Amino acid sequence: MLREQVDRFTTPDGAQLRVGDSGDGTGGPTLVLVHGWSQDLRTWDRVVDDLRRTGFTGRILRYDHRGHGGSDAAAEGTATVGRAADDLAALIAERVPGGPLVLAGHSMGGMTLMALAERHPRLVADRVASVAFVATASDEMDELTLGLPGRRGRLVARGEHVLVPLTARLGHRAPPRQIGTIGRSREHAPRVRASLLAPGVRALVFGRHARRDDVLSVAEQALAAHPPSVAAFRASIGEHRRRGSLAALRGIPVVVLVGDHDRLCPQQRARDIADALPDARIVLLPGAGHMINLERSTEVAAHIAGLLAVPAAEAPTTTVIPQEDAGRVSA
Repeated sequence: MLREQVDRFTTPDGAQLRVGDSGDGTGGPTLVLVHGWSQDLRTWDRVVDDLRRTGFTGRILRYDHRGHGGSDAAAEGTATVGRAADDLAALIAERVPGGPLVLAGHSMGGMTLMALAERHPRLVADRVASVAFVATASDEMDELTLGLPGRRGRLVARGEHVLVPLTARLGHRAPPRQIGTIGRSREHAPRVRASLLAPGVRALVFGRHARRDDVLSVAEQALAAHPPSVAAFRASIGEHRRRGSLAALRGIPVVVLVGDHDRLCPQQRARDIADALPDARIVLLPGAGHMINLERSTEVAAHIAGLLAVPAAEAPTTTVIPQEDAGRVSA
């Protein structure tokens, strides 16, 4: 397995982000992996391992958003999807100044890629060869019901509208603090704390057959994040309206992956993206929840490998929904 070098990148406004960089970087595209809300670069561990097992030796770049993992906390007003896209553009400009890019974004990471297309269209037009949207959405994330029907769903949405802004405001009364350093970070939360979160994490973001280690990893990543930053990002996700920006990706290969047990970005959200990109492949992963990059890493890696044009193992449990049938996918 290729060794990953981990260091720090300083954004134009001074925030330091943890970055992982691996591969030989000779020929072919660079794969950039963008993680989701309340998680960090570890969310891609299984996908990276599976890609390396296919024989892919190309460069893989992944990093922690501000306010997550080993990166600095987000200063007040900077924990937004738009700023995350600006961070990504700056990272690419410094670390991958030339050559084609394949971008894969999970959840808020996919939203970040949409914001990149909106805010940095020249970069996308000149450099991006293909994109994988993994368990994400282009809009309609302001009323999360977590799949609960009727009154229960409305109560969940109403409670979130109260708690998220309150957490962000209270947390930002103090000066922003650094989350961690490369050698020693808050990401290494005691496993006993993660185990207390595990039942809720399993129910919320996993499907039928979650591995305990994956559930604990998601909990540990959430514990490593900076709560006010995460709350502010959640508010920005609620304001995310970028279906129109997807037009910048027409004409390049795009795959949209979704689990049929995803409570956060359900199948309808995948259909919305596919509707905006008529040539995109929409892929349903039966039995999987929101964390498909952990639950179904082999299939996710296989589809990313297809975008990278390298050999990949067959993914027999993947269902590719014909584009003409995508409109019939229901949440």
